[in-house]
Amino acid sequence: MKALTRLRRQLLSISEAEVSFERRGFEGTAGARSHLEGIGSSFLRGYHAALSHDRLPALGEALEREPEGSRGFSYEGAAMSLAILDIVAGWGRWGRRLGAYLEGPGAPHVYMVHVGAGWSFGRLRFGHRRVLDQLDPLLRWLAFDGYGFHEGYFHWPASIRDQQVPARLEGYERRVFTQGLGRSLWFVKGCDVERIASTIAGFSPERRADLWSGIGLAATYAGGVARRDLERLFELAAGFEPHLAQGAAFAAKARQRAGNRTEAAERACEILCGCPADEAAALTDTELEALDGARLEPPASSGRGSTEPLFEAWRRRIRWRLGAPRDGCDEARGTRRAVV
Repeated sequence: MKALTRLRRQLLSISEAEVSFERRGFEGTAGARSHLEGIGSSFLRGYHAALSHDRLPALGEALEREPEGSRGFSYEGAAMSLAILDIVAGWGRWGRRLGAYLEGPGAPHVYMVHVGAGWSFGRLRFGHRRVLDQLDPLLRWLAFDGYGFHEGYFHWPASIRDQQVPARLEGYERRVFTQGLGRSLWFVKGCDVERIASTIAGFSPERRADLWSGIGLAATYAGGVARRDLERLFELAAGFEPHLAQGAAFAAKARQRAGNRTEAAERACEILCGCPADEAAALTDTELEALDGARLEPPASSGRGSTEPLFEAWRRRIRWRLGAPRDGCDEARGTRRAVV
């Protein structure tokens, strides 16, 4: 088994240099660079931990040693690793590590695990159904978000500069891919809100709302900027404020579920959502409960037609709630426009 572990690491390891600004060609100040490269390192530690530990309890212990604020990124990296191993292993007992991880140590980080699983789509061009079949019926859409982030992070000239979308994606898959691409902009542009807004403005109009949603999630979960930058980000998102807020609410819920709240996430929710992070997180639960049969979401492959997936209906309800004035939630800023 030790020999197999060594072989896995030799074949699948990713160099620390791959998450450096220099290698990736990202923009940003020294402070932003240090913060975002640290997140990349946390991701890689989780990724390599999953290559090294065959037993999930041992993997969970390794991931829990990560600093609390960046721990979710390590769980995300481990999910990518397990998804790749499942694809390579096939359908046998060793081909369902990801599902066991979701039921075990990865459960508190369920959102990050789904996103991390989608990174495998950018590494391997086959076996994605094996990954999707192990994911939650509703949250599996987040795997396409992870795919979008991967492509923006590792292939930004094609995905961001040239605005390419993988041809194999269809229907709503393309929208969730764009949401993940928006998250990647937070890294590619080094948390520079002016450059981010300018880049989004250069995309086709139908993609901008989903890009802003991704930015809201990244600004809240990853953080890395001061209050004045978040206030400016909200101003620059004019017309897309509810999309920005919805992404922030998703990030708040992910951190609440994992128990790794941060001051940065709290600050972002106050400014982008107009309410405390726990209230934004609770709103995502309330709106999900309001969707009758939400847990019966069909597989991603069946959601390619004109019918709105329940995942998008959930997002839309959150946008509507955060786009309308609510008592006690508008102290951080003025009335926001309801844009759906």
